[in-house]
Amino acid sequence: MSSPWPTIDEYLRERLMPVEGAIPRLQGIEMFGNSIPAGTVGGDLFEYINFQQRYDIDARIQRAERQAKVFLEPLPPGVSVRNPVDDHVQWLKIQPGYGPEMETDYRFAKSSEQKRVSENLRDLYSTAGVLLVDAQGHGIISAKIASTVHDTFHALMLTELDRYGKTTPELFEYLNLRLAQSVTARNALGINEENSREIATMLYGEVDPVGHFRFVNFGHPPPLVFSAEYRKFMTIHEAQMVQFLALGLQIPADHPDRKKYYSLSFRQRGFDFSDIAQITLMSPGDILVLYTDGVYDGSDDEARLQLEEVMRDHFRRPAREICNALLDHALRQDELLRASGDADVIDDKTVFVIKRT
Repeated sequence: MSSPWPTIDEYLRERLMPVEGAIPRLQGIEMFGNSIPAGTVGGDLFEYINFQQRYDIDARIQRAERQAKVFLEPLPPGVSVRNPVDDHVQWLKIQPGYGPEMETDYRFAKSSEQKRVSENLRDLYSTAGVLLVDAQGHGIISAKIASTVHDTFHALMLTELDRYGKTTPELFEYLNLRLAQSVTARNALGINEENSREIATMLYGEVDPVGHFRFVNFGHPPPLVFSAEYRKFMTIHEAQMVQFLALGLQIPADHPDRKKYYSLSFRQRGFDFSDIAQITLMSPGDILVLYTDGVYDGSDDEARLQLEEVMRDHFRRPAREICNALLDHALRQDELLRASGDADVIDDKTVFVIKRT
């Protein structure tokens, strides 16, 4: 009798596969992606971030506007603390040098923060996100690592939308720290450092109807931009391709817990807004291609030319067909690897296509 419960690899494969019903619909933008594991389950993950579908933006805006008003209101005598602003004001009142203007200024500042949250949330109506993760390897352990990144990302996203109404560099710095190796945990478990590090690359980006794609990159192969006019991949300036090491490998030198984690080297500063790269799809028909190294490692010139040829044959077609053509090409390369006795280097494959229509 078969079990009603899925096996662990079936469970992980199901939760790491994209959900087509979540594809965001943006005016002027078409997108589609797919993922093919090398085995029963793999370490690749990609996900549509459909803000309108995943979050109740209206309710969040209403809450921010309500808090903006409440934060301005002084706490009536005899009434219990209503929110963090009241709590902080109570603390201010017992500090040396306190004056009534300090409460007024603080309440105004916190109220204005909520007004900005409300404005930021409105931008999500015309924003779509995409998350790509490639965990080292392509088995159950890799799938577990990718799942950890996925779950951590979404937990942090909830906090981001509450505090700012948008994603900020803080999310990615926390995510990077989540995959860093703890000195204390390793010593307690007696685990060898070289054999236990969880490594994953990640690219997260957001696109708007104008074709602006803003993204962060931790060790992931860089995006490719295909020009419909010139019918080739365009050369992108390095300044537009800011890239950090894979998640967890490098801790900022100024992080208070830097001594509690292993780091290949200390990054000179924390991740900030200047580290968010941007690519713009300039003209209708231009295409942005995101992928994992099972499709292309981002450096082989011959492989790039082959992908470019596939794009020339399919760039006029819908995003779904372009994505499938690139994956079919990658699968054909796998057959060549098997024929040459190099099947052990076959990896998981993910392609995500964003097309300006």
